Amino acid sequence: MPDQPLTFVPDTVLKRDVFSETIAGHLAEDPSRKVALRKLDGVPIWARPIAWYLARKEIRGLRAVQGIEGTPELLRVDKVGLLRSWSEGTPLQLARPVDREFYRDAKRLLRQMRRHGVTHNDIAKPQNWLRTPEGRAAVIDFQLASVHRRRGVMFRTMAREDLRHLLKQKRAFAPDLLTASEKRLLARKSLPSRIWMATAKPVYNFITRRLMNWSDGEGTEDRIARDGPAIRELAARHDALRDVALCTYALPARGVGVYVFAETDMDAAELRALIPEARAELVQPVADLPRRQDGSVRSDVLQLIATNRLDDLEEVLRREPELEPLLCPIVAARLNFTDRVLRG
Repeated sequence: MPDQPLTFVPDTVLKRDVFSETIAGHLAEDPSRKVALRKLDGVPIWARPIAWYLARKEIRGLRAVQGIEGTPELLRVDKVGLLRSWSEGTPLQLARPVDREFYRDAKRLLRQMRRHGVTHNDIAKPQNWLRTPEGRAAVIDFQLASVHRRRGVMFRTMAREDLRHLLKQKRAFAPDLLTASEKRLLARKSLPSRIWMATAKPVYNFITRRLMNWSDGEGTEDRIARDGPAIRELAARHDALRDVALCTYALPARGVGVYVFAETDMDAAELRALIPEARAELVQPVADLPRRQDGSVRSDVLQLIATNRLDDLEEVLRREPELEPLLCPIVAARLNFTDRVLRG
């Protein structure tokens, strides 16, 4: 980490959950340099021990992968939180890479991390993988990473799980590229993974989702699971609502809100009267929801609109210009302007 002071200038909130707030910004000393801050000083007192436990794992992991292409650089640690370099790229669920070179580079990244004794342990989430503008692989969010002094059974098992989780991404977006050996690896979960899924995972889900009303799904706090069924039931009872798509976004003060895109001819006032604010903070009528060829709703692009991530949306539209006529009126009428923007 550099010795000189670094002054962080916040731009946009990327994510909020009970354990941290992730904010994108730049350095006052170098406005052209984008950085990201995992902010911890606003965490509730009861959650601080867990928040700093996760932060210490991230600090150790980022220091261990220093210099590996495709990993963030840790710039500063203080009582406010962790400041790291910005990782430029598109999350995998949006990039949906189908080229062989990306997966080769992703394996290269895992091999280099393994040489440094690091396992990521959280790359089953496609949002923790990025496809850079150059088409290369990058990983973010090292909160669950482990740094191993010895290359024993536990290290080899966790490294194997990292590879297996990469292959799950490959199966989701480019199944035709899977080799026979990769298919065999996918079919064999490690023993610790099977034990976790059978024993600890249900307990973890009960504590976080039932007792804490929180999940590890990018700070959604399970609002969709909690309020979604009631909203969908309302939609099913009214012929004027053809379909609804539910997204989450970080509330300006704290927590997570629900954003409903409703395919309907109703106006905004009628829709708001139908869906109470206790169920969804924002409701937006749209003439047509964006859909894939199989008819499923493009929740990926709607999530970008709900969270005001228009820069990422522009990247999607460059790849899929046919979406622009449908999305432009939805973007123009969007309701969340203040969540992500922190400066004028």
